Amino acid sequence: MKRTAQAVWNGDIKNGKGAISTQSGVLENTQYSFNTRFAEGIGTNPEELLGAAHAGCFTMAMSLALTQLGFTPGALHTTATVFFDMGKGLIEAIELALQAEPIDGLSEEEFVEIAKGAKANCLISKALGGLDISLTTNYSK
Repeated sequence: MKRTAQAVWNGDIKNGKGAISTQSGVLENTQYSFNTRFAEGIGTNPEELLGAAHAGCFTMAMSLALTQLGFTPGALHTTATVFFDMGKGLIEAIELALQAEPIDGLSEEEFVEIAKGAKANCLISKALGGLDISLTTNYSK
């Protein structure tokens, strides 16, 4: 299986603009620029896209783990916060915050252990193995 994405950039770093597109067409010439990355602006940026990919992958891994154990999860909501140190020019860490309503027959302690396993088995977590990736859970109504 292969997935592709494209990026185009025109101009210098401060005044230039770019566009990102994905094979699926979900992103089609989506704007990104210096301002959308380092200030405020309309468009996306690589760190935001990385966070979205990580949140999506981890949440699917969590659903898979629960399903394999015979549980049917309700809504699983994950926020991925990407910490980018502009001074050092690197991504330092990602925080995954998972929120879910309790599932019949599954204790909070079991839920947390399953979430830890899902984080370890998420393909994006594996690809980002050199980063500090933390996980918090909120398993309540």
